[in-house]
Amino acid sequence: MLVLTRKAGERILIANNIVVEVLEVQGNRVRIGIQAPSNVSILRQELVAQVAKPDAKNSSLAPTS
Repeated sequence: MLVLTRKAGERILIANNIVVEVLEVQGNRVRIGIQAPSNVSILRQELVAQVAKPDAKNSSLAPTS
């Protein structure tokens, strides 16, 4: 795992087409913004299991095209 230190307003570039920007840091919380092509799926870790097993409750969490 690559570990980087960034301040608010600083960015990380991944594979020349994904940008991760630190928007705000407040205490132990960090707001990040992610710019990526529409074909790249971006999910929070806690939602991965829910999307993998969609049901009536979670169908709105599934990625759309």
